[in-house]
Amino acid sequence: MGVASHAQRLPQNAAGDLYVDATCIDCGMCRWLAPATFDEQDDLSYVRRQPETADETKLALMALVGCPTGSIGSERKPDLAPIVASFPTSIDDGVFYCGFHAEASFGATSYLIVREAGNVLVDTPRFTRLLVERIAEMGGVATIFLTHRDDVADHAKWAARFGARRILHADDVSDGTRDVEHKLEGEAPISLAEDLLAIPTPGHTRGSMCLLYRDKFLFSGDHLAWSRRRGHPVAFRDACWYDWRVLRRSMERLLAFRFEWVLPGHGERFRFPSSEMPAQMQRCLDWMTTA
Repeated sequence: MGVASHAQRLPQNAAGDLYVDATCIDCGMCRWLAPATFDEQDDLSYVRRQPETADETKLALMALVGCPTGSIGSERKPDLAPIVASFPTSIDDGVFYCGFHAEASFGATSYLIVREAGNVLVDTPRFTRLLVERIAEMGGVATIFLTHRDDVADHAKWAARFGARRILHADDVSDGTRDVEHKLEGEAPISLAEDLLAIPTPGHTRGSMCLLYRDKFLFSGDHLAWSRRRGHPVAFRDACWYDWRVLRRSMERLLAFRFEWVLPGHGERFRFPSSEMPAQMQRCLDWMTTA
């Protein structure tokens, strides 16, 4: 990963310490992680407003550390050790956000599930020594669940380091994932353990899958995320690599499942009581008919 360059600082950045440079790939991570600080213009992220509170500063620096291309910089060169040490960051109930997004997966988000039966890494972050050491302290990784072909990043390095079993749908296997240990097939949900259910959701790619954990957390890959602009969940119409109609049918099938959290690979995560989630999913489906 590179280091942000003051010489390439984008002119639209607000005056002050933090900035985004011209190497930004518009993955959007900084905008959902630190929305008070970052925004988008001309398909690039930029600093809309310098952080004003301790919480805003922490989130902005988390985005700096997590940026897959090192495109976020600081004039003051703050001590980032506490920020680095904060990853993986707890989301809720044994589920953690890994940070350290990888350019190879266009900045996709990875999550760690800490469980007695063996930890699960959902998609893979950048293979970074400090993150590897921290995850080792948390019990390592027994299983790597790859939601689809786009977000596999450093999967081979993570698997080799922890001796983890990788899971990917057979329809998304490519040259770089032919050695994945467990290739799922078909469109029926597949129980991986008592608390883990793989749900094939073809559409974004032919082999896209979601992972449902404890009927509470849905890890959605690039299938589903929150749209702050629209105010409801969405699929990615402009990044549908297989079939939009198939994707909509996959979205309809999710109405049969209970969950509170949606944790996407790209885009903003969201949470509603499980009793309210079907209505949110229906809003997404209604929008998809006209998108």
